[in-house]
Parts: sequence; C-alpha cells; structure tokens
Amino acid sequence: MRLELRDDGFPFFRASIMAESRNLRSLKREIMREIYENRMLLTARRDRPEGWKLLSGVWSPFYIQLRVLNSFPATLKKVAEAMSLMLKKEAPQVNRLVGVAFAGVPIATALSIVSGIPACHTRKFVGVTTDEELQKALTQYGQHSLLEGEVQEGDRLCLVDDLVTQLDAKLMARTQVMSELEKRGTKNVKCDDVAVLIDRQQGAGDRAKVSGIQLHTLIKFMDEGLPLIKDLMPPADYTTISAYLADPSKYQGHV
Repeated sequence: MRLELRDDGFPFFRASIMAESRNLRSLKREIMREIYENRMLLTARRDRPEGWKLLSGVWSPFYIQLRVLNSFPATLKKVAEAMSLMLKKEAPQVNRLVGVAFAGVPIATALSIVSGIPACHTRKFVGVTTDEELQKALTQYGQHSLLEGEVQEGDRLCLVDDLVTQLDAKLMARTQVMSELEKRGTKNVKCDDVAVLIDRQQGAGDRAKVSGIQLHTLIKFMDEGLPLIKDLMPPADYTTISAYLADPSKYQGHV
C-alpha cells in the first residue's frame, strides 16, 4: 500500500511514529524476558526462599539486580535503543545525560552512544542513604568533583538509572549534581528529568509529581514487565509477586 504524502509530510511522520511505537513494544518484550532468563530478576520461589530486604527496609519476594546488565551487551544495547526512543518522545529538551553511580553509568553510556546525547556520571558516596548523610558528605568531599563530565550553562540534564522504587536515591543524586554545578558556577541548568529502565511501582510516580520531577520509565514492572514474563514463570511465583505488588504491607511480617 502506497502512502500518500500531504504538503506538510504528515502521513509519513505518522507512519514513522507508528513504526517507532511498534519497535519500542518489541524491544520492551525482549528486554524483560532476557532480564528474567538471565537472572537479573530473582524470585523467592526460584532463587531465594527467604526473599529480600530492600534498602528502604521493605521485604520483597523478588529482587531486580540490573548492576550486571553490562555483562549482557546484547540486552544493554536493546535497553539503550528503547530508552533513546522513549526520551526522543517524552523529553526532547534533554541534551545531557547523567548516569547515577553505579548501575546507571553503563546504561547512560550505552544510551549516549545510541542517541548521540553526551553523558556524565555521579560519584558514589559509600554508605550514604539519607539526605542528612548526603549533606554531611557534601561538606566533607573537599576538592573532588561530585560529577564527572562537562556541563554547560543552559543544559537540560536527565538522570539515568537502572530502576526506581520510591525515588529517594534519585532525589539525592539530583541534589549532588546541583551542588556540584553551584560549586562550578554553572548557571541556568535544569535537572528535572529522570529516566529508568524499570519502575517497581511502589511510590516513585507519586513522589515524582510532588517533587516536580518528570519520571520517564521504560518498563513499569507491575503493569508491563510482569505480564511480559508470565509464561516463563512458575504460576506460584507470578501469583505471589502480583499479590505483593498490589499490597506490600501484607507481606512485611517477613522482615
């Protein structure tokens, strides 16, 4: 079927958008299934009967460990391609990426190569998990840079990380980045966008709205990710994880 073009080229543009949407859906499916098959998604029944206690203190019957994503370069490339399409659609104003150490750094690097958007990365503060600890660390860090890479006045930054639970770590990363830019005297920079591979859907979306953050999620775990791997999982695993995500409070006796 031949596509008729109008003077403004709209039909061609619409066809291009539709193709990108189909490609994005296909990439999401492949990425999620490879994450499960390569045990970057661990489940209590399959991998660890006692489950996991997350950094937030919440018990979980599954654990997503995307820090090893760069050990699977074919999957990492798909992640970069999919996130590039996502940012092109949702955040075209972004002109610099910031990988959040450690897991976000290889993702931001791959995304930079695919998209052509320059990337930086934050330094890791070991043992810092609260705003109070971060503020103390910032005053003690001396002459070391809190952000590795160039940022220019007027830039629109996007923090890049592997996953998000309640957004706390991303807000601290934003504080770290803006503190470094203030120290450098770099003005008129915005850092209000966050892009993640997976959202566990445990509060980050609501927190982002309150905090003025634009959260860009490639795969929402409960709504998209879990259904994409349902046929790969033991039924009991799928049922437990689905029920947990619907109401995590009922499972906190495991802690």
